[in-house]
Amino acid sequence: MLNMRSRMKEVFWSCVWPLFLWTFVSGQPSCPIEMTRTELQTPNEMPTKLTFDSAFMSPIVHSFLGSVQPNPFPKDLLVRVIKDKDFNTEMVKEVLQYQIGFLVCVAIGILYIVLMPLIGLIFACCRCCGNCGGRMHQQQTTNIHCKRRSFYLSTFLITVLILAGNICMFLSSANTSETMLRSPTELTEILENVKGYLNSIPQQIQQVMDESNVTVDKVKNNLVETGPLLGKLIQNGLKGHLDPAFNSTTEIGQVINSTSDGLLQLNKTLELLKPKADALQANLSAVRQKINNTLHMSDCVNCTSIQPELDKLSLDGSLKFPDQKDLSSAVDKAINADVIGQANKGRDFFDSIPEKVTNETRLNVQNALLELEKLKTRISGVTKDLPLDVLKNASAPLTDMQKSIEDFSPYIEKSSQISRSVGLILSCLILLVVICNFLGLLLGIAGLNPKDDPTKRSGTSNCGGIFFMAGVGFSFLVSWIFMLLVLILFIVGGNSYALVCRPWQNKELIQLIDTPGLIPDFNLSKALNLNTNLKIVNVYSDCQKNKPMWITFHLNDIFDLNSKLDVSEYTHEIYQSFEGAQINIANITILSPEVKTQLKNFSSSASSMNVSNITQQINDVSGTNLSLVAESLDILADKQINQNIKEQLHGEAKDLRDIQTEITSDIMPLLLELNTTVKNLSAVTSQITPAVENVLRKVGSAQDVLNYNISQIVKAESRAFIDCQLEIFLTFLHWVNQTITEKVGRCGPAAAAVDRSEELLCKHLVESLNAFWLSLGWCMMFLIPSIIFSVKLAKYYRKMKNNNFMMNPFPKAHLKPELLEN
Repeated sequence: MLNMRSRMKEVFWSCVWPLFLWTFVSGQPSCPIEMTRTELQTPNEMPTKLTFDSAFMSPIVHSFLGSVQPNPFPKDLLVRVIKDKDFNTEMVKEVLQYQIGFLVCVAIGILYIVLMPLIGLIFACCRCCGNCGGRMHQQQTTNIHCKRRSFYLSTFLITVLILAGNICMFLSSANTSETMLRSPTELTEILENVKGYLNSIPQQIQQVMDESNVTVDKVKNNLVETGPLLGKLIQNGLKGHLDPAFNSTTEIGQVINSTSDGLLQLNKTLELLKPKADALQANLSAVRQKINNTLHMSDCVNCTSIQPELDKLSLDGSLKFPDQKDLSSAVDKAINADVIGQANKGRDFFDSIPEKVTNETRLNVQNALLELEKLKTRISGVTKDLPLDVLKNASAPLTDMQKSIEDFSPYIEKSSQISRSVGLILSCLILLVVICNFLGLLLGIAGLNPKDDPTKRSGTSNCGGIFFMAGVGFSFLVSWIFMLLVLILFIVGGNSYALVCRPWQNKELIQLIDTPGLIPDFNLSKALNLNTNLKIVNVYSDCQKNKPMWITFHLNDIFDLNSKLDVSEYTHEIYQSFEGAQINIANITILSPEVKTQLKNFSSSASSMNVSNITQQINDVSGTNLSLVAESLDILADKQINQNIKEQLHGEAKDLRDIQTEITSDIMPLLLELNTTVKNLSAVTSQITPAVENVLRKVGSAQDVLNYNISQIVKAESRAFIDCQLEIFLTFLHWVNQTITEKVGRCGPAAAAVDRSEELLCKHLVESLNAFWLSLGWCMMFLIPSIIFSVKLAKYYRKMKNNNFMMNPFPKAHLKPELLEN
């Protein structure tokens, strides 16, 4: 009873404990859930080619326009103006009140336009009448040189300021014409970027769908290869138990073969040794008898002294090795049991598991493949409800706009050339005034000798004065026309900045577009077939953050992606198909009871083998030395008087030496070989008992697994296999959900297109235009002091016609009354 309980306990731990270890170690099979996903295609954006800086005067322009128009963006007023077609008095009043800063500047400009030609006409008339510096005589006073230097420095500084404004005019004019020239290309590329973005969204969706086909095909291939894949998993579950048993069986087979080879070699050596040993024994007995007869002759002197050595001269009892029949019989029976063949049968059973799994699951795989086709159709229809048609339809108007821009490109190019020419002409005209002033300053100071009489001034100095007056006259002629151009560009550019660019940058303009009813029949949500109230400002803000289409357009409100991606009914069917599969793997007996009995007998026989007796006999024979006895006989022979006895003793000594030579040459090599064989056999037999115990233990453990646990292993691995395939789907669906909601249609390119349009219009075109009129207006304002100081300074360089007023070193109080009157 006690033995039975012990056996049951042993079976329990040999079955349950390995199963527990198997579950713990291999419970997470190698499942390639993560697949290599291709990156979503992103639209190729064409970068801007406008590299010049158009905002070099932006701080000054913005500061001036901020002072002129400090009022906030008139959103409500613009809404009423756009909606109400009829302008009433109140609305006009509000518009004028909002534009009060511009109106003041316009009034100043109009005043400038009216007064400058009028003043110029009056100035010309006065000059003709000899007034306003037209009288060609000059009073020489004590401070005349100080006045001249002051006028000179003032004229120089004002001319430098006009030149600075003229340079800014030239640069801003070049930037304006360059912007106009490149604007068609820029607009075309902006629209192309938007089209590329719109076209990339369906491509990205299609890419996600293509990935679904790849995933489904991957799972289908795995199911088609259920036999090899699942069989491999089952093999991995059994390998830890069966491999040690198979390996130990192979090892014990090798031990059996090694023991058999050792016994064969032992018997072969003994067969060679035994005849020679028997002949040696006979020869040695005959020589011993002859020596004994000689020693007992009456004339033998002192022969009895060697009798003890003669008594030892015998091989009796040597080279009689014990019979190994029991071990040989046990080895033969173990060989006949074909232990290695049994192990090979077990390995063949192990290798045939994938084929058996294939045969057992063929019907289940077919059912699962049908469900996979349904699932593939379900996933392919996930994106049908997405508003992709709207995106496709939006590309057509963009293409029409590109065509229109292309048609207008020649006109824009011609306008750019005209703008460049006009800007260059205006800059050159202003530069002409600057050149006249600089020539006047240069020639005047170069040709003037302060000590010369004003009527005797040099022609160089006189030319300097003439250049001053030429600049004044030209200023009067063109300044009012230039101011008219400044006024027009100021109204256009200033209002463009105040009503378009500044609110565009502050997103107030986009908020204005969002006003309901402002644009007839425009509704972004309706255009995109959305149920939510979508605002352009929110879309623009999200796109600036490069958010995906799913978040930007709130598609989750109209499209339940989770329900679309719910494929639990199909996966459940696939799971049920394999859950009902009965994979019956026929059991196998690794070692039969008869083979185990033969191995035990083999171990018992090997343990009873006594090789010490054989080794002792080999050592005894190896230690035999007949030459010592022969030397004793030679010594005894030399002491003999009887010549016949002497010769007999010498002859018998020679016979002993011959026998010793025979032992050395014939017997000893065989004894050495026998000794080696015995040692090798002893080493092999010493491993037999532990090897047999090891194979019986491991085979017993493996057999218990095959008998009691193989069905659980098959079920567990089958569940792990199908869980792996379904996990591939779940991981893919998670990737689809994450990709569609977080990556597809990132609208950064759309916001970049809007920002690039704003940069083209405001930063390059409007900023350049504003910089141009501000530079031109700068020049016009400084022409007034330039005219005044040029007129004042010209008289100090021009040659006077008469000079009745000489410099008098005496105070005016001492002058005569008639001189004071003059």
